[in-house]
Amino acid sequence: MLACPQCHGPLAYDPNNESLECQTCRLRFRVADGIPVLLLDEAEKLE
Repeated sequence: MLACPQCHGPLAYDPNNESLECQTCRLRFRVADGIPVLLLDEAEKLE
């Protein structure tokens, strides 16, 4: 199970953006070549 590196909450997969999203922190983490990039410095804020 993958968890958000900031709040340790659950991540949901978004197939449209090929990313994992944390609804609590409102962050999106990209998935590169099938590997989630769970670095806070590279996370995008959700709108």
